[in-house]
Amino acid sequence: MPAYSPPIADYRFLFQEVLCLDKTLPSLFRELELDAELLLSVLEEAGKFCRDVLQPLNALGDEQGCKLADGAVITPPGFAEAYRAFVEAGWSSVSAPSAFGGQGLPRVLQQALDEMACACNLSFGLFSGLTRGAIETIDRHASDELRKVYLPRMVSGEWTGVMALTESTAGTDLGLLKSEAEPLDEKRYAISGSKIFISSGDHDFGGNIVHLVLARLTGAPAGVRGISLFLVPKFIPDSNGEPGERNRISIGGLEQKMGIHAQPTCTIHYEGAIGWLVGEPNRGLNAMFTMMNAERLYVGVQGLGLSEAAYQAAAVYARERLQGRSKNSGPRPVRIVEHPDVRRMLLSIRAFVESARALGSWVALQMDIAAGHPDLGERKSAEALVGLLTPVVKGAFTDFGFKSTVLAQQVFGGLGYVRAVGVEQFVRDARITQIYEGTNGVQALDLASRKLLQEDGFLAHRFFALVARDLEGASERGYCRGVVEPVQAALERLREQTVRLQSLINDPTEIGAAATAYLELFALVSLGWMWVKLVDAAAGSLSAAAVVRSKRAVAQFFVDHMLPRTISLAASVEAGANATMALESSAF
Repeated sequence: MPAYSPPIADYRFLFQEVLCLDKTLPSLFRELELDAELLLSVLEEAGKFCRDVLQPLNALGDEQGCKLADGAVITPPGFAEAYRAFVEAGWSSVSAPSAFGGQGLPRVLQQALDEMACACNLSFGLFSGLTRGAIETIDRHASDELRKVYLPRMVSGEWTGVMALTESTAGTDLGLLKSEAEPLDEKRYAISGSKIFISSGDHDFGGNIVHLVLARLTGAPAGVRGISLFLVPKFIPDSNGEPGERNRISIGGLEQKMGIHAQPTCTIHYEGAIGWLVGEPNRGLNAMFTMMNAERLYVGVQGLGLSEAAYQAAAVYARERLQGRSKNSGPRPVRIVEHPDVRRMLLSIRAFVESARALGSWVALQMDIAAGHPDLGERKSAEALVGLLTPVVKGAFTDFGFKSTVLAQQVFGGLGYVRAVGVEQFVRDARITQIYEGTNGVQALDLASRKLLQEDGFLAHRFFALVARDLEGASERGYCRGVVEPVQAALERLREQTVRLQSLINDPTEIGAAATAYLELFALVSLGWMWVKLVDAAAGSLSAAAVVRSKRAVAQFFVDHMLPRTISLAASVEAGANATMALESSAF
């Protein structure tokens, strides 16, 4: 497998020419002297770490996996040392709150780092990604006492965090969970129950592991209204805040999985484990959604990172592999990159990756605006847009991401099916991203039902108006009209189907039948919007002529070969539920 090349040049173009961070960062991070060049210098060092430290461990981790010995997880060789190096270099605290020792840098930088870490070693990246989500949840919902004890050590990376939701009888429907919490005194609870599919549930990195566990208080109402959230540490901190007595937590087993073999996915038993309430009683799901939404965006970035890594490998192979003839090659074999079908596959991946990187960065910038803009209205507006696009990023980035890894594997032909080459690992690792943190069907339902109700149904149309303004501005400048006009037509299709679904919002069968097609339609329009912004920025910038030609060429491929799918998707949404529900259940 070729060495990973961090996409710094593309991020430079995004940060400077598309997002114009030099104009936006000063008002959002007033206490820090930030500009795009500083972020890029940090990102360049992060890319070197991912390339030089994380990528070499990826295949080894996949081959050897995690092991369970005497009730404790042993990660593959080199992972514990790499984690300590990751922490010592400060990569665990990039966007963490400065009040607890974090660097407080922009989420737009954090997301770029996440992409590179996941491209190089997804199993490793999950440790810090989950910890960051736990930090956000504790910071927003826990008591000052808990925040003071746990956050400094979690921010530093000394301690890690996980979330424990799923049970054998309660997956997507968390209202069925059975774990219980019995009060011990005014502050402490005894947590009992078993959780499954717990990523990073145990490891050998040292320090404490902080579990955020959903459970029911004694006498709590049934369903999701009776769920509370508890902080349950592996080791109970002593009076100095240091790990003390081992809590009553045991590891019941490790899942043998299709992919992410180096990531310990645990069954965990809580046997009267001591825990502390986070947030209000019976409002645990509300608090946990802070972490779940953060992780859903992170999972979308996983799909992006794996796509970039797979593309790089496939592109190198396509430029080197000699096979077949072309129209003008005569008897000489040509490199397979000259064959139209190979180009189709490579361009399909690249057209997704570059626009998804732009869309993900735009969403991350909205998170920075929501956290730091001086105007309350701007903060609320940005937060709503992040919420709207969260299921799109999670669902579409991982669906397209998995397809991208399969396309890269196809470029290799038979070699892509052989483990020694490494590209088949991308396929296996990418598959889980469509499933965990809420399956993509759940993301589609979230978008097509709950999100279309927000702001009295106006939120989606406010987003469409923002897109339309950008498209109109680019069209007036003329140099990317061939890209703008197809995206404008697709946007109109999306608007029409949005109005249709909003009129059917009280019919869950109709919404459920249309949701997946609607999410992909929404995503393609959003990616098309980004391609307009990319081409517009390239044409009006001082970028090298090669950059301008590249953006235009890939954008044209997107609107000619990928965006037309919005026609069939709109037809699928409009077709309704009749054909889907016609066959009686017993016939399946």
